[in-house]
Amino acid sequence: MSKMGATIIPAPHRCFNMRNPLAKALVLFISVSLFGTLLLQQSGDIDVRAAFLKTASSAKDAVSSSQRPLGSNHPQSGWGGDSVHTPVELTGAYQPDHPNELGNITTNGNMHCDYDMDRLREWKKKYKLQDRFEYTRRYIQVSRQPIARKSLTKLDQDFLSDHVKVVDVNKHYQPEACPAPLVVPVSRSPYPSTANASDFMFGVSTTYKRFVDPKTNPTNEWKYWLTDNNGSSNGGKLLLMLMGASDSEMADVREQLTSVGIDVDVYRSSPSDEMAVRYLTLVPTLYNHPLRSQKKWLVTCDDDTFFPSLHALIAQFETYDHTKPKYIGTFSEDSNNVMRHGEQAFGGAGVFLSVPLAALVTENFAQCKSPEKIKEANTGWGPQGDVLLRKCIYEHSPVRLTLLDSLWQLDMLGDPSGFYESGIQPLSLHHYRGGGWHSALPFHYTKVSHLCGEECMMQRFMTADDFVISNGFSVAYYPEGTEDLDFDQLEGTFRSAPDYKGWNLDFKWGPQRAGLAKTGRKLSWDLQEAEIIWEDDEPKAAEGGNKRDQSEEGQNGSAQQEKKKKGERRKVKEVRQIYVRKHDDWRWKLADGATPMSRFDGVVELVWLPDTKE
Repeated sequence: MSKMGATIIPAPHRCFNMRNPLAKALVLFISVSLFGTLLLQQSGDIDVRAAFLKTASSAKDAVSSSQRPLGSNHPQSGWGGDSVHTPVELTGAYQPDHPNELGNITTNGNMHCDYDMDRLREWKKKYKLQDRFEYTRRYIQVSRQPIARKSLTKLDQDFLSDHVKVVDVNKHYQPEACPAPLVVPVSRSPYPSTANASDFMFGVSTTYKRFVDPKTNPTNEWKYWLTDNNGSSNGGKLLLMLMGASDSEMADVREQLTSVGIDVDVYRSSPSDEMAVRYLTLVPTLYNHPLRSQKKWLVTCDDDTFFPSLHALIAQFETYDHTKPKYIGTFSEDSNNVMRHGEQAFGGAGVFLSVPLAALVTENFAQCKSPEKIKEANTGWGPQGDVLLRKCIYEHSPVRLTLLDSLWQLDMLGDPSGFYESGIQPLSLHHYRGGGWHSALPFHYTKVSHLCGEECMMQRFMTADDFVISNGFSVAYYPEGTEDLDFDQLEGTFRSAPDYKGWNLDFKWGPQRAGLAKTGRKLSWDLQEAEIIWEDDEPKAAEGGNKRDQSEEGQNGSAQQEKKKKGERRKVKEVRQIYVRKHDDWRWKLADGATPMSRFDGVVELVWLPDTKE
C-alpha cells in the first residue's frame, strides 16, 4: 500500500497476511478464476461468461479499493496516476438526473452524493471543460468554537476518501455513499448580516457606463457590506457621484441599489472637472450631508473597493478617537508607487476621515483644488486625487496619516493566489476586476461567511493528505508534501506594476517564498462561483441543486419576509463552492515546465454545513 510515494512493507515474518485487504482480494480473484473455469466447461441457459467477467471485475475493484487514491505522478496518466477512476454508470432505461428522484444514498439528511448531470453539463459549458473531467464533492462540517482565528488549521482527516473520479457529461451515474464530512474548527465570529455600520458614510465616484456594465457593476459587492443581506440597510450610508449622468440614469442607479437594501443618495459630478477634483469633491459632499451629525467616519473609496469583514472593521475603528482630526488609510504594497505618488492613504483601500478632519478639508476646499494644486498633484501619471487630498490635509493642519495595514490597495498583477492563500483576514480588498490588475471574486468568496462567520473567509485548513483549503478562494494539493514550505510566508505568485525589481513588494508583505508554478509541486482548483442555500428557500428547489441565492436575484419569499419583519437573522442551510482547474493551466506543469500535471480538467465542489449546535 502506498501513500504519497511512501511504501508500507509487510512484517518480514509474514509472507502472506490475510489481514491485508490486498491479500484477501487476491485470494478472491484466484478462487473466482478457478470456479469460472469449471463453469465455462459446462453448458446451460445461464450466461456464464458474463457472470464470470462481472464477478472477476468485482474482485479487481476490491484490489483497487485497497489502494490509496493518490499514486505517483505519471505524466501519461495524470496527477493521480492509475488512481483516476470512473463512477458506476446507470444501467437499463434512462433515469432522471435530479437527486431526489434517484433515491440518494446518504450518510445523513443533509448530504447527497449523487451525480447531478444537469449541473455538470452546465459547468462544462460555462467553464469550457472537456466532456470528461475530474469531479470531487466534499462535505465540510463547521464547528464554531470560542477560539481565536488561526491562519492555518491542521486537520487529522484526509481530503480524499476515495479515488479521483472522472465523469463523462454524456453519461449517467449511480449515487454514491457520502464519506464522513471534514470537520473544521472555526472561531465563533459574528455573521455579516448582524453588522451595524451606522457610524460610517461612504463616498464613491464612478460613471453610469461602469455601473451598468456586467463586468464592473458593483451592486452585489456593495450589497454585502452595506446591507443585512436580507433587503435592508445595515446602517451604512452611500453617496454615489456619477460623472455627467442624466436624471434618468441617476434614477435607474438609485432604483437598482435601493431594491437590494442599500441606503444611497445619487449625485451628478461635472465631466469638466479633473478626475482628481471629482475625487476630492467627495469629502465636502459627505461632510455637508444632513446625516453627517449621526456619523463618526466619512470614507472615500473606489467602485471596486470591498470590505469583507465589517465587524472587524467596526471594532478597529472603535479604538480611534473620532472626535479628533484623524486621517486613516494604508500605503500601496508597491514601494515604487509610494516613491512615485507619496506617503498618502491610497484610495482604493479606503480613506477614513473623522468628521472634524472632513470639516477642515471642506473649509479649505477651494484652495485645495486650485490649478496650482492640481498641477502639484500630477506625479507623472496625471493629477492624483489621493495626492490632492493628502496635500490639502498636510498643508492646512498638523494631522498626518495613521497607517492601518490590514487595509489592502492590492497594486499587483498576475496570479493573485499568493495573497488570497496567505490566511490573513483583510479589512478591505481592491483592484479585483482585472483589466490589467488581478482578477478575483470577493462577493463569491464571502458567501461562506454567512454560514461560518466573518473570520473563516480566507482561513486555511490543511488535511492529512496534503490538501490546503483556502476557504473561498482555492483548494490546492501538494503531491510532494508540505514539510519544507513555510506557510507563514506569502507564495510569490504575483508582481508589481509597472516595474518589478524583485523586492519592491517586500516592505508590506515581507520576502515571499518561491512560487510553485511549473514545478509539479502544487495543483490548484480556483473558486469560480458560490451559492447560498437558505433554510427558508423552497425545499424542492434547494434539494434539486439549481436554486440560486434568492437575495442575489432580489426574490424574497414569504418566509424570508416574515423573518425580516421579526428582525431575525436569516439562517443558511448550506453553502456550495465550485472550484475549477483546467488541465492546460500554465501554472500546473511538471518540473520540465511543459508537461501538464493532469490530462483532465477538474471540478471540486465543497458543500459547507452549519454548526449543528447553533
